[in-house]
Amino acid sequence: MTTTSGHSAGTAAWAAPVPARLRPGDLAALASIGLRTRKLRAGLSALGIAIGVAAIVAVLGLAASSSAALLAEIQALGTNLLTVTNGQTLTGTTAELPAAAPGMIARLPGVTSVQDTGTVSGVDVYKSPYIPSGETNALSVDAATVGLPAAAGTSLAQGRYLNAATEREPVAVLGAAAARRLGIDRIRPGMRIWARGQWFYLTGILNPDTYAPQIDSAVLIGFPAAEKYLNFDGNPSEIYVRTVNTPAVTTRVDSLLGYQANPENPNQVDVSRPSDALMAQADAKGALDTLFLGLGAVALLVGAIGVANIMVISVLERRSEIGLRRALGATRGQIRAQFLAEAILLSLAGGAAGVILGTAATAAYARGHRELLVIPPQAWAGGLAAAIIIGALAGLLPAIRAARLSPTQALWTV
Repeated sequence: MTTTSGHSAGTAAWAAPVPARLRPGDLAALASIGLRTRKLRAGLSALGIAIGVAAIVAVLGLAASSSAALLAEIQALGTNLLTVTNGQTLTGTTAELPAAAPGMIARLPGVTSVQDTGTVSGVDVYKSPYIPSGETNALSVDAATVGLPAAAGTSLAQGRYLNAATEREPVAVLGAAAARRLGIDRIRPGMRIWARGQWFYLTGILNPDTYAPQIDSAVLIGFPAAEKYLNFDGNPSEIYVRTVNTPAVTTRVDSLLGYQANPENPNQVDVSRPSDALMAQADAKGALDTLFLGLGAVALLVGAIGVANIMVISVLERRSEIGLRRALGATRGQIRAQFLAEAILLSLAGGAAGVILGTAATAAYARGHRELLVIPPQAWAGGLAAAIIIGALAGLLPAIRAARLSPTQALWTV
C-alpha cells in the first residue's frame, strides 16, 4: 500500500502543469503588442475599415442633420400654405387665372391670408441700359401684392418691401437669387435697375424662400406699377393661400381651391402644398444616401480583406513566437484568442478612427450649411459593431491556423 501511495504521489508530482488562465486585460495587452510592432502595416490595414465606417457615419449623420433642419424649417413655416397656379387648357396652352380669383379664395372658411404674384412676360431686367440684351441672367419680372413675404414664407434681408405707396411707383424688390445674379449684395440710396426702357428703384432684397423658390429669381414690383409701366394685364399666375394651421382645415380648403379660383374651369387650376414637395425631396435624397451607404459597405469589405491578409501574414511570420508560447504552456485556445483579439483590436481601432472622421465631416458640413449637428446613435454604434464583427470574421481563419501549429512544427522554423 505504501509503495502504491508513493508511486501515485510521484505521478502527481510529475503531472503536466495546468496552464495559467489568460485574463482579458492580459489578452488585450498581448494583442496590442502584436500590432505595435508592425505599426505601418496595421495602420494601412485599419485605413480601409476607417474609410468605410467614416462613410457610413457621415452619410447617416448628414441625412439626419439635413432631415432635422428640414423638419425644423417646415415646423417654423407651417404646413398650412397652399399654392394655386394656372394649369393648362384642353389644347395644351397655359390657362389663365381670373383676376378675381384671390378675392374669391379669401371668402373660403378657414383661409387666413391670400397673396399673389403675376408673371410679366416679355420684360428683361438689367443692372444698366449698357448691358447686352442677351445677358438676362434668367430673371423673371413678377407683379406682387404687399403681403407676399409673410404668406410665401420669406422675409426681408435688406431694405424695405413694397407698401401701399411704393406698389404704384417704379419700385422693385429683388429675390435672393436675383440680387446675387445682378451683383447686388445690399440696398443703397438711389440704386436702380433697368427694365423695358424704364428705371426701377430698388428698396429691398428678400431672404431665400424655401416654399416658393421661384420668388428667389424674381424681380417683384407692385400690381398697379406693373400695369402702368409694363403693360401687365393684371391676372395672377400664382396665389399663395394660408389657412388655419390645422391639418383638417388645410385639407378641406385644398379640395375647394380649384372650384373657388376658377368656377367655370376648375380643371385648369393646379393646387399644391409646398411642404409635401419638400418631404418628397427628402425621400429622393434618401435614395442617394443608400448609394453612399453601399459604397461605405464596399470600403468595409476591402478593409476586412486587408485585416485578413495582415493576420495571415502575421501567423506565417510569427511561427517561432507561436511555438515558443506553446512550449511554455499556452493552449491552442489561448493562441487562437490572441490572434483573434489582434484582428478585433485592429478593426476596432479603424472603426473608432472612422467614427471620428465621419463625425468631423458631418460637423463641418452642418456648420457650413448652418444646420444642427445630429449623429444618430445607430451610426456610430453600428460602425463600431460592424468593425468588431469584421475583425472577428477576418481574423477567425488565421487564428485557427495559428492554434493548429504544434510546438515542434512551429519551432522547426526557428
